[in-house]
Amino acid sequence: MRMPAVFIGHGSPMNTLESNRWTDAWRELGRSVPRPRAVLAVSAHWYLNATAVTAMPRPRTIHDFYGFPDELFAFDYPAAGEPELAETVAQRCAPTWVGLDRDSWGIDHGTWSVLAHVFPEADVPVVQLSLDATKSFEEHLALGAQLSSLRDDGVMIVCSGNVVHHLGRLEWGNRGGAPWAESFDAAARELLAEAPGDLARLRERPEFSSAVPTPDHFLPLLYLGGLAAADGRGADLLVGGCTYGSLSMASYLLDG
Repeated sequence: MRMPAVFIGHGSPMNTLESNRWTDAWRELGRSVPRPRAVLAVSAHWYLNATAVTAMPRPRTIHDFYGFPDELFAFDYPAAGEPELAETVAQRCAPTWVGLDRDSWGIDHGTWSVLAHVFPEADVPVVQLSLDATKSFEEHLALGAQLSSLRDDGVMIVCSGNVVHHLGRLEWGNRGGAPWAESFDAAARELLAEAPGDLARLRERPEFSSAVPTPDHFLPLLYLGGLAAADGRGADLLVGGCTYGSLSMASYLLDG
């Protein structure tokens, strides 16, 4: 059975411990999808100058943040890894070189804050693919497309970031989005539905520099765009909405 692929707007790591309309949608996603053999996660928080994939049998839970409650630092997501899947990912990405990471990374909060709701028992193995800062948007889209065949091997692909992510422009009293954020979010939604392979065109939007001050949280969206383009169809909105003025919590589903 062909597994789904998703992009999740993960927002604050506090979503791990909270219940809101976004985490409710993530939980419903976990209940509604076929059970995967494993998850391949593409997280905004593993951003380096290389393409790498976790290949350890027991990845550690990484608390890659500061200033949050002790309860969040104590949170553990003890999912197993799957070294064989890591090897397969490296093969499917050829000719792109993919390093097998056996000891330096693990599961970061871009992944576990989401999977804590999607698969709360941590009983699905998880492998993470890094975001290579040296690659262009077009190369990330193409790499996403190359991963498409994994979905026929029982692998659910979970891309985790935020369409709009500008922490320097947060408006704490705003439970919606600033006009520029809403505009960029809508443009991304339209492209994902109608021309997902053209997501790099979002660079041309006047709001781009505000919505994407750094590429890390935007790049996972390109992987879902590449996967959707490989399928020849658009992705559906799973749950939408902006918050705090400059943060999009939109999530998208490409079903099997």
